[in-house]
This record gives sequence, C-alpha cells and structure tokens, in this order.
Amino acid sequence: MNLIKTLGAVALAASVTLAMSASEADAKKVRWKLHSAFGTNVAVLGPVGPRITGWVDKASAGDFDIKVFEPGALAGGYAYYDPISQGAFEAAYGTPGANQGKNSVFAFLSTWPFGPGALEFNAWLQYGGGIELGKEFYGRDNIEYFYCGMIPPETSGWFRNKITSLDELKGLKMRFFGIGAKVMQKFGVATQQLAGGDIYPALELGTIDATEFSMPAIDRTLGFYQIAKYNYFPGWHQQSTTNEFLVNRDKWNELDDQKKAIFEMACTANIGVELAEGEALQSAAMIANEKDGVENVDWSPEILDQLRGAWGEVLKEELAANPDVKRLWDSYTAFHEEYKIWGERGYLR
Repeated sequence: MNLIKTLGAVALAASVTLAMSASEADAKKVRWKLHSAFGTNVAVLGPVGPRITGWVDKASAGDFDIKVFEPGALAGGYAYYDPISQGAFEAAYGTPGANQGKNSVFAFLSTWPFGPGALEFNAWLQYGGGIELGKEFYGRDNIEYFYCGMIPPETSGWFRNKITSLDELKGLKMRFFGIGAKVMQKFGVATQQLAGGDIYPALELGTIDATEFSMPAIDRTLGFYQIAKYNYFPGWHQQSTTNEFLVNRDKWNELDDQKKAIFEMACTANIGVELAEGEALQSAAMIANEKDGVENVDWSPEILDQLRGAWGEVLKEELAANPDVKRLWDSYTAFHEEYKIWGERGYLR
C-alpha cells in the first residue's frame, strides 16, 4: 500500500514538474502580428515578410513566431504608421516613403530622384549614419525602425500613349511614389500615392491615366502591361529603394536579447537576398512584356535633363521646408563626397 502511495506521489510530482516546464516554455514564446504593405503574391517585395519571419521562427526554434497578414487584413496597404505607434499590432513591413505624410524625410529614407545606386545607398545607411537617423525620426513616435531590404532601379512609368515631350504629361492623373511625385507635379501631372493592390483597378477604371510602381517583374505581377503598353526607362526617380520593418517600441523592449538579435540578423540577411532576386528577375519580365505588346522605351537625354532640373528645384524647396530633410541630406552629401573618389574610379563605366 505504501509503495502504491509512493509511486502515486512520484507520478503526481512528475506531472506537476512537466506542467510547470510546459508553462515556463509557453511563457518564453512570443507571438506577433505583422502587417505587410505588399501582397505576398507580388514578385520580389511579396516574399520578404514570409522570408524574414520564417528565418526568425527557425532560428528561435519556434519561440518567436510572427504571423504575416496581407494588406487590408490589419490595416490598409500603406496605412501602418499610426497602428504601430499606438501598438494596435506589433510590426509592419513596407517602405519609408509610405509614411511621408507624417514627415517628408521618410520619403528620402526610401529613395530620391537621381539618387544613389543600391551599393552606395546601402553603404551610407549602414556605415554613414542613415540607419541612426531613421531610428531617431521614427523613435519620436514610439517606433523602432529597421532597414530590412533594398531593390534595384524601378521603371519610371506605364503610359497608354507614347510620350515624346514632357509637355504631353500636363493634365495626366498618375500614381507616383515618394518625393519624385513633386517633380512630376512641376510638369502639370496630378499625382497620387496608391498602394500596390489599388493601382490596377484605378488604371482600369480610368481613375488614373498612368502609373509607376516598381520593377518590371513586380509590375508584371500586378498586370499593368494589360492596360498600358509603353513602359519607360530608366527609373530616374528610384535608382534604388529601401524596405523597412517597423516595430512598436514597447513590444520591442519586451523581447530578450536573443530574440532581438535573431530579428536583426534576419533583417540584415534579407538585404542581400532581396537585391539579388531583384536583379535576377527583371530581364525575363521585360521580354515577357514585349511578347505581350509592351514597348520598353528610353527617355531621351533631353527629357532626363529637364527632369533633373525640376528635381533641383524640388530639393531646394524640401531642404528649406523641413530641418529633418536637411539633416539627412547633409549626412548623405558628406558621405557621398568622400565615397565618390572610389565610386567614380572603382567601377567600369
């Protein structure tokens, strides 16, 4: 009888220990929601959320699980700044230019017209103070900023009719991203910034006459080639563009150092993977577009000079209007002045 009681007590103690261990293990687990500004079916941009969260899950052995939500499930495509600041959900994936309505400096943290290529931009962000500025600007609203991706040059527009002069742009309604939109406005274009999933319906219904969004592979995913048959190059407005992960600061501070390190390493790893994929997929998309009746058109040197001149005007206006833009621009310019002795000589031209 005593033996039975003893065995029962041992079994009870073991079950309590196991229950406590399971409870402690559950307490260690972190479950986050991630809003994605881009549909996961969109080439290059779409896989980033699942890729980074997948790496985080594996590296943490399941202790850090981030569930990706498609645009519209938690917030509208680009409408994630306030929910992250307020803690409505923990994290969001997008691009800083989506938040330029909050502060125009975020457009510059994404890209700017006639700006640097991916290698120089990446170098300034990581070693020239760009990331630190981004963290400061977002930190004012209880947001942790992470530079998590980079894509190569974009195309500079899809048009229904061939454009031979910038005078032909006057009166067009066009989706245009970031600070480049202000350049287009100098030529009489009525611009609006639509999230990716909203562009095709607007183009199809005639709410907009033309659009730009991203690279050929991405734009092909969204079907622009079915409506607009003239795709213009080069992407003078976006020679490279960054992606971001934003995290509510309170939620970030709750993480232990290991989970923070895993998240940051996954972000950094994605930069190289995304850039390589972006470079690899464009040729096939351009060839496929041509087979579907699209003409890939180059802007003339004269038109590019006109666009560059208008950009100079916009830049002066932005520098005068926003001290944050001036700080970012001064930081980049100082980096660029030193970098160019290498940038102008290290590469074949």
